[in-house]
Amino acid sequence: MKQLFSVFVMIFLLTGCTQPLQERKDIQSEGATGIVFNDINRNGRRDTGEPGIAGVHVSNGRDIAATDRDGRYRLEVEEGIIFVIKPRGWMTPVNKVNLPDFYYIHKPAGSPAGLRHRRIGPTGPKPESIDFALYKQREPKRFDVVIFGDPQAMNVKEVNYMAHDAVEEVAGIDAAFGVSLGDIVCDNIEDFGAVNEVISAIGLPWYNVAGNHDINYYAQGDADSLETFSRIYGPAYYSFNYGPVHFLVLDSIVSYRGDEERLKYYEGLDSKQLEFIRNDLKLLDKRQLVVLLMHGSENLFEQGRRELFEVLEQHPHTVSVAGHTHRTEHLFLGEESDWYGSNPHHLYISGSVSGAWWTGVPDEVGIAHATMTNGVPNGYSILSFDGNKYTIRFKAFRRPEDYQMNIWAPEEICGNKAVEGEILVNVFAGSERSRVQIRIGESGRWTEMERVTRKDPYFEQVLEYEKKYNIPRASWATEALETGHIWRADLPENLPEGACFIHIRETDMFGQVHTGLRLIRIK
Repeated sequence: MKQLFSVFVMIFLLTGCTQPLQERKDIQSEGATGIVFNDINRNGRRDTGEPGIAGVHVSNGRDIAATDRDGRYRLEVEEGIIFVIKPRGWMTPVNKVNLPDFYYIHKPAGSPAGLRHRRIGPTGPKPESIDFALYKQREPKRFDVVIFGDPQAMNVKEVNYMAHDAVEEVAGIDAAFGVSLGDIVCDNIEDFGAVNEVISAIGLPWYNVAGNHDINYYAQGDADSLETFSRIYGPAYYSFNYGPVHFLVLDSIVSYRGDEERLKYYEGLDSKQLEFIRNDLKLLDKRQLVVLLMHGSENLFEQGRRELFEVLEQHPHTVSVAGHTHRTEHLFLGEESDWYGSNPHHLYISGSVSGAWWTGVPDEVGIAHATMTNGVPNGYSILSFDGNKYTIRFKAFRRPEDYQMNIWAPEEICGNKAVEGEILVNVFAGSERSRVQIRIGESGRWTEMERVTRKDPYFEQVLEYEKKYNIPRASWATEALETGHIWRADLPENLPEGACFIHIRETDMFGQVHTGLRLIRIK
């Protein structure tokens, strides 16, 4: 009997711990065990009468185990983070600042010595049962998610910028949850608490991605670079379900020790994370939409891109959403980016909350305009889901919902000089799949505009002004960068004298229509 039990354990380990155990008596060997239970009274602990939940997945960051009929799981673990993969129709508890509580940190020896910031202290021996609470919630087929790219507060002053520029606008929004796509702070990881407190006022459960400015730059290497991040937010990569959609959060920043005192980094995925991704995605129905959330995007990866895409190509419904570059951009990745799926992979760069690191001329309430280098105002994105379909829309902070473009045109021209009448339109979330049209006057006809790669002329003017008056700017944002979401057209000759409206209409890749208006004078 003893030999038979040993054989069973060996088979269980070799299969990657992806199948539920049928009997609780089988969970007796070394490793982490626990129960995922229905937290009926939502107090975060298992009370009498609160049953286990079968078929819920739990991971050690590599392997994934499913709970048995009693809600019990078993995973091998030496040290690290164990987390539950939230299933559809269930929710994990959230703490007082709305961060989901879905993980357990097992660090018997604590964090490595030498870290300059607060470490994860020793957790001692594993509890006999590492349990996870879930409670039921309604999760419809259609729902919205708020996306914050790079809040990147460098100090308390910039936390206050974020509070008044971003949070006051988004607070109370009708959405399922929110996500920050990394660079929650700007190197000063002691400010995580202040940022969390401010964002919690939005009133949504809030998930977080690790960015290159969220690491402990004085750690020994990649393995312990996110010790402070993990102490507050949990695992650096994980997954969860909401409604019919599967969300996969990636840690796309790989840190390494160079010649300098501070850690350096590059974008990519390590082998352990890739193994988790394989184990995670093979459990999904191929009809599900898979949404990848990351900081540095796949087009920048120096490691692990092809391995990731090999798995994703097996799923017909995927989209990636990233931050990091402080610009809005839609990319459609193909063979030039190591993607060989039947259709290009859609990668959306979401722009940033902090814009150009909260720099630029202050407005009437003292907040820097923070315009990004592609001429787009700082803002946030909303992902809307309907089954395995999705749409994306960008929203500039403290601007009307329909403010989706800037139109550049001369103030006045001679009616017979079209060469003086070039019109440029920067569509903030436009893409190569956008259709942009122009109409002159109320009775004119709509004609197509030409998509070009240009610098935003308004942002160039702003930079000239700020340079003249020595307005501080982020060192990397002192020049306008070319962007692929600008369209141009020439005004026709022989326009009648007088004031005239230029009408712009953009139809984006999702069929959403945005319009703009600009008044010029013809003399």
